[in-house]
Amino acid sequence: MAMTVEPRVRKGPVVRNAVGRDGGFRRIGVKRLTPVIGAEIDGVDLRGPLGPEVVEELRQALADNLVIFFRDQAITPEQHVAFGRLWGDLHAHPAAPHEPAHPELMIIAADENSVRANGEGWHTDVSCDPEPPMGSILHIVECPPEGGDTLFANMYAAYDALSDRMKAHVDGLEAVHDGEHVYRGLYANLGVDDKPSYPKARHPIVRTHPWTGRKCLYVNQGFTTHILGVPREESQALLAYLYAHMAQPLFQRRFRWSPNAIAFWDNRCAQHQAMWDYWPHRRFGHRVTVKGERPV
Repeated sequence: MAMTVEPRVRKGPVVRNAVGRDGGFRRIGVKRLTPVIGAEIDGVDLRGPLGPEVVEELRQALADNLVIFFRDQAITPEQHVAFGRLWGDLHAHPAAPHEPAHPELMIIAADENSVRANGEGWHTDVSCDPEPPMGSILHIVECPPEGGDTLFANMYAAYDALSDRMKAHVDGLEAVHDGEHVYRGLYANLGVDDKPSYPKARHPIVRTHPWTGRKCLYVNQGFTTHILGVPREESQALLAYLYAHMAQPLFQRRFRWSPNAIAFWDNRCAQHQAMWDYWPHRRFGHRVTVKGERPV
């Protein structure tokens, strides 16, 4: 019997809607960097207090664009922490080194003596926590002459681009996110002792964003180990497909750092990957992470 192959059906572009906007902001400038993800903010000085109207517009810009960038922000560690606290309680990283006076201020550094750099590989920060972080605010003080970019990807767009059959398949499934294999021994070269255990949690593969009500994919190569309730081979195959799908350039924006630039991204609907392509040069900064809620 002859086998018929159903042709691939295309009903328009993979990415159909632009999530951001430039207009409608009165107190800040918002310049979108792609139709899908990322915007640069101007007209804001993070060294001083921000009024509630400015904070609300920044919140809207973040909700629209998933990651927002600020240039030329020579903030102190104290100002960095204060800006983070505008968004909620701050999260202390379960493994990474931090500034002695500020446990919530994670050190981001790589140079000619490093054996690794923070954030290589697609991930969302500390998704192994039962209540993973809402957002991360990274201030890079020192940049290499070239390289050191960070890529960001839109997980709303990744979910929306799945077929209806795949959406029906993954909706309702849960996956395990585990920090043990990620953090055990990771910072030993910096003299950081391991903890007795690291966070582990189960989260839905598709989560609903608490601000926007939109669905997005919530598995990542860094922390997700397997899908619950299916054979391991099926879990591995499905996760491999989702990881490849999420990494499409259509969903991405690549950010070129400059001294005293800041990126503020929403961990609930965006993933990121740091490029360590600048050895032996130095990249240095700090990250503040805002606590989040249990994914639903």
